[in-house]
Amino acid sequence: MSNWENNVRKVVPYVPGDQPQYPDMIKLNTNENPYPPAPGVAEVLKNLNADVLRLYPKPDAHELAAAIAEECGVDFNNVFVGVGSDDVLGTAFLTFFKGDLPVLFPDVTYSFYPVWAELYNIPYETPALDGNFRIKKEDYYKPNGGIVIANPNAPTTIAEPLDFIEDIVKHNKDSVVIVDEAYVDFGGETALELTRKYENLLVVRTFSKSRNLAGMRIGFAIGSEKLISYMMAVRNSYNSYTMTTPSILCGEASIKDKAYFRKTVDKITATREKAVPELQKLGFTCLDSSANFLFATHKTVPAKEIFTKLREKHIFVRYFDKPRINNYLRITIGTDNEMQQLYAALSEILK
Repeated sequence: MSNWENNVRKVVPYVPGDQPQYPDMIKLNTNENPYPPAPGVAEVLKNLNADVLRLYPKPDAHELAAAIAEECGVDFNNVFVGVGSDDVLGTAFLTFFKGDLPVLFPDVTYSFYPVWAELYNIPYETPALDGNFRIKKEDYYKPNGGIVIANPNAPTTIAEPLDFIEDIVKHNKDSVVIVDEAYVDFGGETALELTRKYENLLVVRTFSKSRNLAGMRIGFAIGSEKLISYMMAVRNSYNSYTMTTPSILCGEASIKDKAYFRKTVDKITATREKAVPELQKLGFTCLDSSANFLFATHKTVPAKEIFTKLREKHIFVRYFDKPRINNYLRITIGTDNEMQQLYAALSEILK
């Protein structure tokens, strides 16, 4: 090893889902929305004056943050906007988790959490979910340096009720509790109202799933003014201009179209509910989903084998070669037509 490499920060990076490029593919592996963004987004892009791109965007993404504040019923100073919820969560980790006590998050959850912890040298522990992949809230009653809970959880699809989340927050008034609500619009119960009651609670959301804008990279957090001010100070210490002008304007157009948002979310949840019995007929068991994806295991055929054979047909789902979940597939809900093609392919593979 060269001497200069002794000073390199070496980490095991997060591995995102494949982004294959086949004209005939069915892409059900990264929990993207199968429908186009709200019509107003296309109008923004069509009418965008290119001359504005020579100027820096507003550091506080003012138009977008104001629209989010109005939608969520909070003050502008309760909103933090970032480049996707990953940027928001990464900033939150960097801002709030600097103590000697370990940060707590489940052993089966969003696999970026341990990556951020390792990157920022944050001690952490991963209390095990129970045999039904549910959080045991008593595991979060002990002294800690912070808590992160994805609700609904990924990849398990399971959502905990609001009183369950509040109980954990009540037991942890001396540390910051982050609730990652990337999938909450598909059936979970939001903790937004609790941010008015608990100064140490941060709720994180994304435009990538229910808002149909994964390619624009927009995420946000809602919390007390004090929490948000700490995050802003950290963000402005390394990059004040995180959001692009097109992202700010497109995000604003998206969040203002409430009817389109509700329409697409309802279509996805309806397709999800139809998908469960179809998969059950093929021998799968699915966990009770509150997200825009299913977590399914087959009674006889290994998940990795099904995953591989679907790839050969250019149908992409997500497989995690990790303890406890290495016989499950995470299947994003696509259009009705895409799901029918998935069922047909599975039928052929499994017969």
